[in-house]
Amino acid sequence: MAMEKNFDAQSAETRLYEAWEKAGCFKAGANAKPEASTFCIMIPPPNVTGVLHIGHAFNNTLQDIMIRWKRMQGFDTLWQPGTDHAGIATQMVVERKLAETQQPTRVEMGRDAFLEKVWEWKGESGGTIINQLKRLGASCDWDREAFTMSGAPNAPADVAGGNFHDAVIKVFVEMYNKG
Repeated sequence: MAMEKNFDAQSAETRLYEAWEKAGCFKAGANAKPEASTFCIMIPPPNVTGVLHIGHAFNNTLQDIMIRWKRMQGFDTLWQPGTDHAGIATQMVVERKLAETQQPTRVEMGRDAFLEKVWEWKGESGGTIINQLKRLGASCDWDREAFTMSGAPNAPADVAGGNFHDAVIKVFVEMYNKG
């Protein structure tokens, strides 16, 4: 078989990334030496208000370099992926989309119907963001993907992660009580 004149980076990147995921290369503990020290990075979760920007790409590239270096050194690593709800900003994005498509306003449709629209947007935007991170080659442990509103009342059952909603409320109440 002759080598192609032009290299198709997109198909090569996709093929290699899928092979790495299938082999479990990004899972916590991959390549860890026996009795290895641990190393963890929590992605500052990007907001589900749209798409990643160049700052996200730069920040995640630096994190990826660090986590891969620690993996190569034999550390038990975890690069924790996730997204953030960014409540007010996400509400504004959804309200703008409703206006653009001439749908009823947040007030006209009522709380429950509006929350459904917000969750729909999270599904669309959050999926885009995670796919963008994968396209960048981010070596996160995708089985541990989290969302800051998982466990929240009205959250769809398929929202990734544990019960971060209650954990966030607990921490904020503790911080308030400590002044």
